[in-house]
Amino acid sequence: MSFLSKWLCCFGLLLLPASVVGDELRNQLADHGSAYLAMHGEDPVHWQQWNAETVERARKQNKLLYVSSGYFACHWCHVMQRESYQNAQIAGVLNRHFIPVKVDRELNPALDNRLLDFVERTQGYSGWPLNVFITPEGYPLVGMVYQPPEEFQQILARLREQWQSDPAELRGLARGTTAQLNERSPVTQDVEAGELREKFLEASLGRADELEGGFGAENKFPSVPQLNALLTIYQQEKQERLGDFLNLTLQGMASQGLYDHLAGGFFRYTVDPGWQEPHFEKMLYDNALLASLYLRAARVLDEPVYRRTALETLEFMRRDFQRENGGLLSSFSAIDDKDIEGGYYLWREAEVKAVLSETEFEVARRVWDLDGPPELEHGHHLRIVTSVEEAAETLEKPNEQVEQILARSRAKLLQQRRQRTLPADTKQIAAWNGLALSALVAGAREDAGLKQATVALQGFILDELWDGSQLKRAHGAQQQLGHVGLEDYAYVARGLLDYARYRNDEATLNVANDIIHQAWEEFFSPEGWLLQRRPLLKYGARQPVLADGPMPSPSAVLIQATRALLEQRPDPALEKSLQLALGLREAPMLESPFWYASHNMLSR
Repeated sequence: MSFLSKWLCCFGLLLLPASVVGDELRNQLADHGSAYLAMHGEDPVHWQQWNAETVERARKQNKLLYVSSGYFACHWCHVMQRESYQNAQIAGVLNRHFIPVKVDRELNPALDNRLLDFVERTQGYSGWPLNVFITPEGYPLVGMVYQPPEEFQQILARLREQWQSDPAELRGLARGTTAQLNERSPVTQDVEAGELREKFLEASLGRADELEGGFGAENKFPSVPQLNALLTIYQQEKQERLGDFLNLTLQGMASQGLYDHLAGGFFRYTVDPGWQEPHFEKMLYDNALLASLYLRAARVLDEPVYRRTALETLEFMRRDFQRENGGLLSSFSAIDDKDIEGGYYLWREAEVKAVLSETEFEVARRVWDLDGPPELEHGHHLRIVTSVEEAAETLEKPNEQVEQILARSRAKLLQQRRQRTLPADTKQIAAWNGLALSALVAGAREDAGLKQATVALQGFILDELWDGSQLKRAHGAQQQLGHVGLEDYAYVARGLLDYARYRNDEATLNVANDIIHQAWEEFFSPEGWLLQRRPLLKYGARQPVLADGPMPSPSAVLIQATRALLEQRPDPALEKSLQLALGLREAPMLESPFWYASHNMLSR
């Protein structure tokens, strides 16, 4: 039974009147530079921001903090807002008896990472919206993801009752749980790099879906860090089974529903194992990482079609993500302006017929599977079910002619789709723009048409995100946003190094050098890594190695960037730190090697 379930079993229900409201706090989020936080600015909940002042307020008032972390493109975050945070009775309870805090996980990834780890390890699952009750001293007590309003009211009532009757017990429980979970398991034996690699390969192939590609048997995420590591192993060893799996995965992601066949670019994940039905949010980091992966795969696997997928994705990023200041925005929502998930991307057959000629429709319906009833409630989601060659044979037309017809159809449908409205989160995040810079540099080496976008992004990073002495987490609404962390330093440093090599730019190399040195000073010690400077949460000690998530481990990326810098600028002190970091090991690297792909490949 999960920790949350025990709460629900142990304490009786206490209903609270809707008239209970707080007098002291006011909602701080109206007109915030984060679209996600700003959309909560009209909630009756008196949302506060996560900072030392808020934690001090909780301590003085002896109240639990209710910290809710989410992001703009998150479907269930919108649902919980509508059902619970705009409910006057629930808002009254939160305002009177708790200190409610709203966090944009994209502006404070270190806090979100720690809360995610806490919920995962205490509940056995995690996700967003991510909601954690925290003691005034900063120790997490209990966490949960989305809850229907009735269950959420019960949880609030029972926590309020227990906090009022015996706060010492809850404080002790939170401290004890934190102490237990903060214990790390170092690897005492000398583990060879080859053993780490073999354990990663074994774990990856054990998870591999060799029918559909990707990992697991339910929903499918791109898992770019793992695919990159497998691509490296294949490049070195040319294992046939591994090459087949990589091709199956890359083809599946690019041909089915994970990919946008009109505008280019990838959605975040699919809810099925066959890459058919996506959650329709588009994230900058996914597209930057996947564009880089496909460019590399085109070379390693000798598949030119991957190059086209990568360049289409980079063109999509340039056209739709990049703003006038050169920086790239964060994400496009899964939900359109009519509150329909995927509505921006879906098509009724009649809509397609109204846009295309009869000949164009005949090609489109065969290639994109427009026959029969829509597979989703609000229409067809375009995906490739028939190759151009197969369609050409069926229609008795030359391949080239079918390609041209399909290109015309794509342009017409895309023009029509642009008449629709899709909300975007316009904040510009340092880490994600660093990933985008690396991807655009790689793309510009292949296609000179991307050079201008690449130069503009480098200028944005140096002008808006680097003040000459430190990085900013994000830029939005003409203001600095968020809490800068290790991932910002790591990804931006690598992006600037890539750019410096591409343009032979000594000034950019100097900035990369400064960022790398500062990152080691701020976030590393012989005991391991911090994700963020001076964290307020009393959870998450320094870690010897950092795991991969959707993005590669920031500690591994910083190590890679540092190696590249040292090749050009030897530095004994920096080399010493690098060797210390490379010598750190942790039991999960052996126990769960799939999640440490980037670190397990460092010595290769």
